[in-house]
Amino acid sequence: MATASVAKPRTSLRVGVQKFGTFLSGMIMPNIGAFIAWGIITALFIKTGWLPVAELGGFGNNAEGAPNIGLVGPMITYLLPLLIAYTGGRNVYGARGGVVGAIGTMGVIVGAGIPMFIGAMIMGPLGGWTMKKIDAIWEGKIRPGFEMLVNNFSAGIWGALLAMLGFFGISPVVQAFSTAAGNFVQFLVHNGLLPLTSIFIEPAKVLFLNNAINHGVLTPLGIQQSLDQGKSILFLLEANPGPGAGILLAYMFFGRGAAKASAPGALIIQFLGGIHEIYFPYVLMRPLLILGAIAGGMTGIATLAVTNSGLVAPAAPGSIFAVLAQTSRDSYVGVILSVILAATVSFLVSSLILRTTHHSDEGDLGDATAKMEDMKGKKSSVSSALLGSGGGTAVLTRPIQNIVFACDAGMGSSAMGASVLRNKIKAAGFPEVKVTNSAIANLSDTYDVVVTHQDLTERARPATSSAVHVSVDNFMNSPRYEEIVELVKSSNSGTGSDGSADGSPAVAEPAGAHAGAPAAAVEGKDVLLAESVVLNGTATDRDSAIDEAGKLLLDRGSVDVGYVHAMHEREESVSTYMGSFLAIPHGTNAAKDHILHSGVSIVRYPEGIDWGGKQVKFVVGVAGINNEHLHILSSIAKVFTDKAQVAKLEQATSVEEVLDLFGKVNA
Repeated sequence: MATASVAKPRTSLRVGVQKFGTFLSGMIMPNIGAFIAWGIITALFIKTGWLPVAELGGFGNNAEGAPNIGLVGPMITYLLPLLIAYTGGRNVYGARGGVVGAIGTMGVIVGAGIPMFIGAMIMGPLGGWTMKKIDAIWEGKIRPGFEMLVNNFSAGIWGALLAMLGFFGISPVVQAFSTAAGNFVQFLVHNGLLPLTSIFIEPAKVLFLNNAINHGVLTPLGIQQSLDQGKSILFLLEANPGPGAGILLAYMFFGRGAAKASAPGALIIQFLGGIHEIYFPYVLMRPLLILGAIAGGMTGIATLAVTNSGLVAPAAPGSIFAVLAQTSRDSYVGVILSVILAATVSFLVSSLILRTTHHSDEGDLGDATAKMEDMKGKKSSVSSALLGSGGGTAVLTRPIQNIVFACDAGMGSSAMGASVLRNKIKAAGFPEVKVTNSAIANLSDTYDVVVTHQDLTERARPATSSAVHVSVDNFMNSPRYEEIVELVKSSNSGTGSDGSADGSPAVAEPAGAHAGAPAAAVEGKDVLLAESVVLNGTATDRDSAIDEAGKLLLDRGSVDVGYVHAMHEREESVSTYMGSFLAIPHGTNAAKDHILHSGVSIVRYPEGIDWGGKQVKFVVGVAGINNEHLHILSSIAKVFTDKAQVAKLEQATSVEEVLDLFGKVNA
């Protein structure tokens, strides 16, 4: 079994602030493109911009003498806050929560009369959360045929009430907070105290507390300041790449071992790519280096203050390219100087620390990276640049015997992925290697390898900390499967010809079996019926396709309406797109009580529909009790890993042809 250290329970105040910051970041980061668009329009077309255009920049009067509205004001006042609110509500309760959150935010915007980013970050999630609670009151109690009526009117009525609450109640409070915070920032600027914020910001970055500061306070205040003055220094308090670059440069010249060797690559990722977290392990190896970051940060801020420089919009990620793209027209000299001087001071202080302290970095970079990931609470996307592609994963110390595919419910995508990999491993000559599937909630630390969708890996890690984790972007044809097969070959190289470690006969698992499943429960009896196959679906988008596949399950009595709702909930969590034009929507693990008996539905869309940016032509709805559906899923997996079979499915003219292609699974 693979071995690895178990992460410490993360229950501190720091973790709470991290989670809050991550939640705020989840509203801001998806909309950074809109901020960049606003920043470009502002930099180009306002009165002091590169290409002043009154009609676009919103200054001067038109031919009739009326003031020009332009794009800059409406985008910052309405578009950006509403996007943030919608994203926040959607993160809490899907599109329905996003719509209600945006309605409520409109009340805050109109009530305050100024850009309401903090109000949007309050009303968006509040709208989604309250709508979710309201829907729970009558879930499963609405008479068939009245669902749309009730859903639309309940969202409309509650949204209207939230808009009034925002107008009369929330907007005055948020406006008062924004004014007070803005006055405090101005006090710091006017008294030359703003550089002192680096004493808090730079350590907060290394501890992953920066999101709460940056997205919760600095970005909203910076937007307001930019609207009033055309630029803001606040956008560079945290995003300046100079301090981190200085530390990495110091390691390039005065570091040792693996830290010195990896520093050049880390510098490219940090300075050009804007991923600042890659230098955090270098600081954690030598905690005194935080003094270099603080000194560099203070120097950069002081330079910006002296030269009266700033950005017109947030720079995200904190790449030098993003910083320059958002620099105000009159601030290029000051901004570039702030980056260079911050890097220089950080380099000098960090070099002094590295030269005057005796320390071997050779064996500590891995420990520091693991510590960084533990503080972050999840695997770092850039840790492989420090440790290689296997960095941070458990190390195998025995032959692989047990592989599990894990997804939210453990009965759809994971079952098909397990079937695909099981066949590949058997073909490679290792039939004794058990490949099963499971819900993440049911995982235990008894597996050698855990395979999950890339969006679910971090949920699976705590329960299976001693396993090697493999993330895939789809379960049907991921190239990672070949890597797993090679891993099985290398780790089991000492086994007997039959695959057993000692040469004793290996007991093969029945075809299509699942851990803990009765042998008789995998034959798929009456799981797929002819009336549950539709050759020409009518849906035009993902959500309506889920409804169409769910209705087939509903019509045959396999599930109740609550399961169809759970299919949508599952899709909002992680996409069920499998590759090869296939999606298999199914309910969450908590929705198994809504399954009356096992069933599978198949809907074909000859022209294809958009499924989160992927083209899908086949939608397979799945509901299973006691793994009775696994046989049909195994058959579906075999079909969709064969391009010729997929082509036959696309050309099929009758339901019987479809059933034949799936191997008469009900026989």
